[in-house]
Amino acid sequence: MLQAIGLTSAPGRDRPPVVDDLTFEARPGRVTALLGAPGSGKSTALRLMLELESGRGVTYFRGRPLHRIGHPAREVGVLLGDVPGHPARTVRGQLRMLCAAAGVPATRADELLEVVGLSGLGDQRIRTLSAGMDRRLGLASALLGDPHTLVLDEPAHGLSPRERSWMHGLLRAHAAQGGTVLHTTSDPKEAAATADRVVTLDGGRLIADQAVADFSRTRLRPRVVVRTPHAARLAVVVNREARAARRSVEVVTESGSRLSVYGSSCAEIGDTAYRHGVPVHQLADETGDLGPAADPGPHPAPAGGALPRSASAVAVSKLAPPISVRPARGPLRPLRYELRRLFGVRSTTLIIAAVLLVSAVVSVLLARSGRAPAHELLAAWPGILPLPPAAFGAGLVGALSFGQEFRYPALAAGRGTVPRRLGLLLAKLLVSGAVALLLALLAVLLDAGVLRLVYGGGLGGVPPDALTLGASWAGLSVGCAWAGLLAAGVFRVTGAGVAAVLAVPVLMVPLVQKLLAGPSARSIAGLPSRMRELAWMQWPYEADRWVMAAVHIVTRPVGAALSLSLSVLVCAYVYTGLRGRARW
Repeated sequence: MLQAIGLTSAPGRDRPPVVDDLTFEARPGRVTALLGAPGSGKSTALRLMLELESGRGVTYFRGRPLHRIGHPAREVGVLLGDVPGHPARTVRGQLRMLCAAAGVPATRADELLEVVGLSGLGDQRIRTLSAGMDRRLGLASALLGDPHTLVLDEPAHGLSPRERSWMHGLLRAHAAQGGTVLHTTSDPKEAAATADRVVTLDGGRLIADQAVADFSRTRLRPRVVVRTPHAARLAVVVNREARAARRSVEVVTESGSRLSVYGSSCAEIGDTAYRHGVPVHQLADETGDLGPAADPGPHPAPAGGALPRSASAVAVSKLAPPISVRPARGPLRPLRYELRRLFGVRSTTLIIAAVLLVSAVVSVLLARSGRAPAHELLAAWPGILPLPPAAFGAGLVGALSFGQEFRYPALAAGRGTVPRRLGLLLAKLLVSGAVALLLALLAVLLDAGVLRLVYGGGLGGVPPDALTLGASWAGLSVGCAWAGLLAAGVFRVTGAGVAAVLAVPVLMVPLVQKLLAGPSARSIAGLPSRMRELAWMQWPYEADRWVMAAVHIVTRPVGAALSLSLSVLVCAYVYTGLRGRARW
């Protein structure tokens, strides 16, 4: 059961709250429609229930508020608007990525593709989906965790009659299995046709909470729609005959040629028009809407089973707990989620292919001069480039890891941001670092092979200090990936991550070079021995060369600049995360 108690949105400046003391319930096994005209507060009410908007009140999902539920996706399925998926991701890839976030097996994606009728479109890109197919994908995303409750905002809006019928049938089937369904609509006829109970809002307040039979009787009634070029004459004739027969008939002129007749039938209206020689262009039975409320006052009283607004209700509203907007939970399987997110689109593969191609071309062109050392040839890093292609590609992959997540927030529907969870951050660092190492290794191997192929065996050999150079190369690639990742996470845009990667050689390296060239720079020749004297644990003398190799990497201008940049970005990321938690 879903119970909403005293929901009240935060009032704006000099404006009343959009939702004011809303209390109702949606029972299991039934479809409940939240009805109201556009701007009546339906969507805001849903956001208050889901703790996506600040205000007051509490919503219980089978006795527990949402923030007390360990796995929300297994209790509440949500569909607010369109699916925020990457346009280049496939339908099946989107669902499998969300399966990892919800902690359910990947086979659940194929099961739901069958349920929502997308089994033949699993390999289709999201950008190619029609409105109906996109809504089916959104419903599949809401059903991933097999939730008990479905909360949907205008799920049938903009759909064809066939798609509407399918959508309502699926919601009815979920309710028939014991689930709770709550959806919003602005069409009274749709609410009457699809729901078991209708909760009506007007101006953010509850005006009616009725069974569908009472709603249809009090809000809807049948009418006969007539279209004729002599509408005024036909209205006079129908009213005259109704008074003569003492029947309650109401004729409403809706336009110059259209009439709505209440309390009569098509046969009676047709006979009357025939007897008086009035031509009829349309004659049909319809269901009319009586308007948002029976009471024309500013705040209509609830009708047909609505909860009365008594003094106790006002007291409850004043004592209702505040609703705090809490961060969305991270994926339950972050590593699997990140792998599917990264390789679920072609951009990662295209970046790797482009980087390897550019690296090979630059390496061949650099070897033509005959003056470049072997390590510069293998890394394809001439002096005119701020970074080698592989390092820049690693930084771009890292920037996309968070940048695309903020642009297409699959983990935080309705929030517009991505959660700052430690597990998700560690998964992104691990995956982006692994991709950076793979890219660096492939670039060196490809460059060596191309140089041997073009110039023979004289180029592309193993440098004498290969160990130190390899460690420095790996550190540069991973550091660029992490710099792009953290900068995109701090500023929430991919471009900031790319800018942070380029800022290392352009801005930080000259600064570090000036610092290292100063007279206060201390020699590191005896650093291992001094460290052994201070350490409580003695390491073997063979480890001194490893210590010196690491120190040489860090003290080089690029390594020092990258270390400084990463330190700044880590501090900024932690600060923004803590500030966000303080707000929540």
